[in-house]
Amino acid sequence: MSSVVDLAGVDVVKGGAKLLDNIDWSVEEGDRWVVIGPNGAGKTTLMQVLAAQLHPTRGVVGILDEVLGAVDVFELRPRIGVSSAALQERIPRGERVEDVVVSAGYAVIGRWREHYDAWDTDRATSLLQMMRIEHLRERTFGTLSEGERKRVQIARAMMTDPELLLLDEPAAGLDLTGREALVETLSEICLDPDAPATVLVTHHIEEIPEGITHALLLRRGQVVAAGPVDEVLNAQNLSTAFDMPLTVSHDDGRWTARAVKTPRHAGV
Repeated sequence: MSSVVDLAGVDVVKGGAKLLDNIDWSVEEGDRWVVIGPNGAGKTTLMQVLAAQLHPTRGVVGILDEVLGAVDVFELRPRIGVSSAALQERIPRGERVEDVVVSAGYAVIGRWREHYDAWDTDRATSLLQMMRIEHLRERTFGTLSEGERKRVQIARAMMTDPELLLLDEPAAGLDLTGREALVETLSEICLDPDAPATVLVTHHIEEIPEGITHALLLRRGQVVAAGPVDEVLNAQNLSTAFDMPLTVSHDDGRWTARAVKTPRHAGV
């Protein structure tokens, strides 16, 4: 089994701040990783590196048997499917849903004069069906709910049959119904043996779908723990990552975390 991602001694420094600090990490074919940590932990920076959008200040980044700095990123990026809040902001609000998805085939945002054949439109249709939003294909992106936009983005991310799928906080901003429906769909993707290696970022372990195999905990740009999800997601590691005492439970394929209650002392 070959590495899809291989980071060795990776630092990212901006404005004198070290956003990633000596990261060693590998993602293998068939892995489904979740990356968890508080705000400022370096999650978004890590995803930018994995998406070949940001080069490290130090260290070596291997992605899909290529090395950043020694490869044309414009040839590498189409092999990586990305869903993120930053990408969502760039999608024209007047763009048809089907065009948002199919235009990923040319790695463009906003359909212009590209030519798409029947295979492209069939592929887009099948992905919209998989995400349960085929009925929205003629709607414009700006008229969709937040949950619907998340689903369109994931369909777009999978349009090119990527070898690496990056999902940056896919459930952020959703209400309970939208979150649970999306987590169920993400579980189907993660449990599919034909799906690409996947890295999902979240702040909340309640958003981790069934099928995730590994977890990476970050704090202040450093790795707290990394490995099989059942070994990493425990009270000790999560308490360290979030700098507060937590209890952790795992029931029916889903995770939850709660703050440890402080004992109340009766008044004198």
